[in-house]
Amino acid sequence: MNGAHDLGGMQCYGSIRIEKDEPIFHDEWEKRVFAATMVSFGALGSIDAFRHAIERMGAEKYLSTTYYEHWLAALEMRIEETKLHSKAKSDVPLTPEDVDAIVPTGGNYFREGVDSEIRFATGDRVRAKNINPAGHTRLPRYIRGREGEIVTNRGNFVFPDTVAHDLGESAQPLYSVRFESAELWGSEEGRDAVYIDLWDSYLEKAE
Repeated sequence: MNGAHDLGGMQCYGSIRIEKDEPIFHDEWEKRVFAATMVSFGALGSIDAFRHAIERMGAEKYLSTTYYEHWLAALEMRIEETKLHSKAKSDVPLTPEDVDAIVPTGGNYFREGVDSEIRFATGDRVRAKNINPAGHTRLPRYIRGREGEIVTNRGNFVFPDTVAHDLGESAQPLYSVRFESAELWGSEEGRDAVYIDLWDSYLEKAE
């Protein structure tokens, strides 16, 4: 869905303020929100369902709150939506070792052995579809309708647009796509490029 969370390529927000010697957490409550989020994955649905909850905060609230306030809002939303508060207590909670494994790598969304059509090869010219999904998507607005080149096929990964809404994994090829800066920003200066991982459903063959 389109919203304030999708800031890529947008102007008018000023430069990024870099905090010298920034701590991992600024307050104790941020640690608790982080821990609660880690132990709730699975019970509250997929990471994409969590991301979609953040997307539904509303622009005013999203832009006026901090990173971990976004996490807290998503936790509250998903607890209500999944009725977690009315479920029986789990007999097998996550262990500290489980959390240590999840934090640096995230969940495993790669699906080996899935028989899906590979439509594009390295070097193919493709265009990101100019679409505006009403639900969750990992297709950034600033590349929609822009042309790029396939760099590599990373294999089959679950499709966030369906997983976020409990509509199945729909595993499909995930490609690394290279976009020239001139294609994205309209400037002919420099030779910069942006590399973005995009699912097959987001792409079409460039004319």
